[in-house]
Amino acid sequence: MNNDINNIKLYSEIEKYEIINVNDGEKYAALSNNDIIIDDDGNMKLLILNENRSGLSFFNKSDFLEVSWQYVKKIGTRTIIIDVEDNDLKKSQL
Repeated sequence: MNNDINNIKLYSEIEKYEIINVNDGEKYAALSNNDIIIDDDGNMKLLILNENRSGLSFFNKSDFLEVSWQYVKKIGTRTIIIDVEDNDLKKSQL
């Protein structure tokens, strides 16, 4: 059980991690500029990635990519590695 405690990562620690897609080399903003969808049982279901590169969206609609948690391959020391093809990303707008 002590080993499980050592593998825990708190959101406050990983919110500064960059998200990188190894499939195409795309680098997304830090997790704090994106979101995670968690189901009622506490399981992580989706990463919601903000496609707005400028960071300014006062008058524009924001574009988002939904990444199923199955494509999250590793949470490293400073990065979250995903491996997903473009056609597996669901695009949405707010």
